[in-house]
Amino acid sequence: MSNAIVIIPTYKERENIRAIIDTVFGLAKDFHILIVDDSSPDGTPEIVEQMQKEYNTDTETKLHLVKRPGKLGLGTAYITGFKYAMEKGYDYILEMDADFSHDPKDLVNLYLACSERGSDVAIGSRYATGVNVVNWPIGRVLLSYFASSYVRLITSMPIHDTTAGFVCYRRKVLETIPLDSVKFVGYAFQIEMKFLAWKFGFILKEIPIIFTDRTLGESKMSPGIFKEAFFGVLQMTIQSWFKKYIPLGQSS
Repeated sequence: MSNAIVIIPTYKERENIRAIIDTVFGLAKDFHILIVDDSSPDGTPEIVEQMQKEYNTDTETKLHLVKRPGKLGLGTAYITGFKYAMEKGYDYILEMDADFSHDPKDLVNLYLACSERGSDVAIGSRYATGVNVVNWPIGRVLLSYFASSYVRLITSMPIHDTTAGFVCYRRKVLETIPLDSVKFVGYAFQIEMKFLAWKFGFILKEIPIIFTDRTLGESKMSPGIFKEAFFGVLQMTIQSWFKKYIPLGQSS
């Protein structure tokens, strides 16, 4: 069995899903994949079910699928995936998008950063070495870049790409973070997870990547996502002043 699983949340990704699964399984590192689908009406989960017949055997399940009853939010999709992955015994749990905005080849670097180079959380970062974004309109680039700068300013978290959704976690990080208490459900979920990992004293490392905007399928971005992040970061930071973050296995 592989020691690493890649969680890919999906909603209406039929144009991308077969190619992203085939590409991840074609990497030199033997990753398993978990698709968390929010009842896509376009046949995405049916494609995954067909591919399970191709990739899974009697002795190994490489392609997993969790079907949820509706569109319940990115954050809850990942939390569902985290719990599933830990129950199945994976030591390294990765996040990525289905639309090839994250280059699957970079999964190996993220994994190695945690498995061999001492990181607890490895972040595929668009902004660690400048701005490495392709095919985004300049307005969206500026909004994303300054959103991460704003989070860095408010929280003091030493991360350039705080909203990144291309991440590898060591299992112990997800065992320590109280997943049921994570509040955000949109893209601010990514900020909150990094913030909690940092507050619990884990080692976060940014790995430079080139982010390429999707060419197929629909973007899931909305104004509400940015509103949640802007106001939620302030609230999250203030509330953290009154909390203790005790690592797993340590007493107060």
